[in-house]
Amino acid sequence: MFALRMVQLIESHAGALSDELMHRLKASGSCPDLLQKVPSQEIMMRTHEIYRNLSDWILSKTQSEIEERYVGLGVRRARQGVPFSQFLFALNTTKECLWTYLEREGLLEFPVELLGDLDLLHSIGRFFDHAAYSGSLGYETVMREEDAHLALASVAVRAKA
Repeated sequence: MFALRMVQLIESHAGALSDELMHRLKASGSCPDLLQKVPSQEIMMRTHEIYRNLSDWILSKTQSEIEERYVGLGVRRARQGVPFSQFLFALNTTKECLWTYLEREGLLEFPVELLGDLDLLHSIGRFFDHAAYSGSLGYETVMREEDAHLALASVAVRAKA
C-alpha cells in the first residue's frame, strides 16, 4: 500500500519534478553541452515520461524494453554531441530529484513501512542503473560507427595515394 502511494505521488507530480530537474541541471554548471545542444522541451519531455510512467518502467517494462529505449537515447545524445559524462550526470540528477521529492514529502521517514516496500526502492534504483548502462551502449554504438567510418576513409585515402 505504501509503495503504491509513493508511485502515485511521483506520477502525479511529474511536471513539478521535471521543472525541478531542469532547474538543477541549469544551476549545476555540470552539463553545458547537454543544455546547449538538446532543446529544453526535449529534456522536459523525456524526464516527464520517466516520472509520469514510473510504475510502467519499474513494473511492466522488460529489461529489453528499457535497453531499447535508452540505447536509442544514448545514440541520440552522442549524435547531438553531448559528452557521456553529461548524459550520465543528467540521468543521475533525475534519480536524485526523485529521492529528494520522496524525502521532502516525508515518504522516507517511516522505517517500518519503508522496510516493507524496500523492493520498490530497489526497483527504481535498478531501472536508473539499467537506463545508464543502456545509454552507454548507445554511445558505444556511435563510437564504433565513427571508428569504422574513419577506418574506411583512411583506406580510401591510402588507395588514392
